Amino acid sequence: MWQTPYRKNDVEAGARPLYPTMLESPELRWAFIRKIYSILTLQLLLTIAVASVVVAVRPIAVFFATTAAGLALYIVLIIMPFIVLCPLYYYHQRHPLNYFLLGLFTVGLAFVVGLTCAFTSGKVILESVILTTAVVVSLTLYTFWAASRGHDFNFLGPFLFGAVFVLILFALIQMLFPLGKISVMIYGCLASIIFSGYIIYDTDNLIKRYSYDEYIWAAVALYIDIINLFLSVLTCFRVADA
Repeated sequence: MWQTPYRKNDVEAGARPLYPTMLESPELRWAFIRKIYSILTLQLLLTIAVASVVVAVRPIAVFFATTAAGLALYIVLIIMPFIVLCPLYYYHQRHPLNYFLLGLFTVGLAFVVGLTCAFTSGKVILESVILTTAVVVSLTLYTFWAASRGHDFNFLGPFLFGAVFVLILFALIQMLFPLGKISVMIYGCLASIIFSGYIIYDTDNLIKRYSYDEYIWAAVALYIDIINLFLSVLTCFRVADA
């Protein structure tokens, strides 16, 4: 089953393959994809719920913004998701621990998103959500369409890695030597482009390269892409609205 290529006119071959050189069962790959997007949807809903609470309950944002303990906790919340990734990598196949760690990772990032949105106007947040949703949906559909026609986006990996490295250096320079609103706008636009590229790259990996036991990592990759894209778009709109 795994080594027999799909034959277009063979009624026993099953569903149509996702890309021309596909050797595995399309049904199994589609089941894997549905599982990933189900997990991703739950992550996004949890993020929206946590972020909404942080934005709606004003004392939470005030505590983080005005007290030393709040600032220290904010730094912990920023670092915590990346720390959780270490045990998540080790236990990503151990159920239900992997889901618990994934939930912890998601809640940590959700708090960061909520605190970022807490000091942003509702109009800017709504505009950012609409644009992010439109970009994610369109790029996802495009990647599936392109993959079905034999296009491969694996070559983007090294370029995107280098672009993120440059983006991190840009952010460090901006923190040490603030360059004004224009540089923040440039940073937001560049980050939006880079993470749009990552959505295409990780979706292509979801279609072709992730093994069936890597569903946690596939969901984490796409979730990080979407959250970073949203924060990048939010940065652009917030500067423009200032």
